[in-house]
Amino acid sequence: MKAVKIICALALFVFSFNGMAQDPHSDAGMKKVIVQEVLQVQSYTYLHVLENGEKKWLAVPRMEAELGEIYYYQGGMVMPEFKSTELDRTFESVVFLSSITNEDVVDAETGKLNPDKILNGSPTDQQATLNKLDLDIKPIKGGVLISELFENRDKYEGKKIKVVGKVTKFSPQIMSKNWVHFQDGTEYEGAYDLMITTQENVYVGDEVIFEGKISLDRDFGAGYVYKIIMEEAVQVK
Repeated sequence: MKAVKIICALALFVFSFNGMAQDPHSDAGMKKVIVQEVLQVQSYTYLHVLENGEKKWLAVPRMEAELGEIYYYQGGMVMPEFKSTELDRTFESVVFLSSITNEDVVDAETGKLNPDKILNGSPTDQQATLNKLDLDIKPIKGGVLISELFENRDKYEGKKIKVVGKVTKFSPQIMSKNWVHFQDGTEYEGAYDLMITTQENVYVGDEVIFEGKISLDRDFGAGYVYKIIMEEAVQVK
């Protein structure tokens, strides 16, 4: 049996830029596609696929794919007239996906993911969320808890610190950065989610250590302002 291929960076970071729209079928079942063409860039794989007799482009976190392979996906973010600077090409439309899977983990009768077929420890065991999780993460020496960071934000402005926690949402290559929602189980006055920008690729559910610089009141435009954000973070092994 062909090895299960599961690529899961999960849940694109939703920006309300003009021309970006939610796939109207995002709540439907799994969609079956057949690969017609594969284009590789640094962080993405563009798949030209056939879906119900219609050709379309999908973009997923970088993976290995071959012509004729069958995959399934659900949801996604549609970006009309998307220009890839790496390919120097403008696509009429691209559906950006956080995950895609082959037929080995899809129930043939229902068209939905079959938990019994998912490999233990597979990234698809974890779903992206912005809700507070009940976590029990052991602090690291020299690290800063998220609760401490939010409570004493001025103390850490401009400083490089370490945090340990779990990735709850990952959005690749938006404004040339990867965006990570991060929790460690602590909170201060309802604040528990730390936004991190990085060039590292991680999966939802990963427990990792990040080291980066803390910035306050960062405005990236389009109404997206962060009271606290860790920037240029690297993963500490």
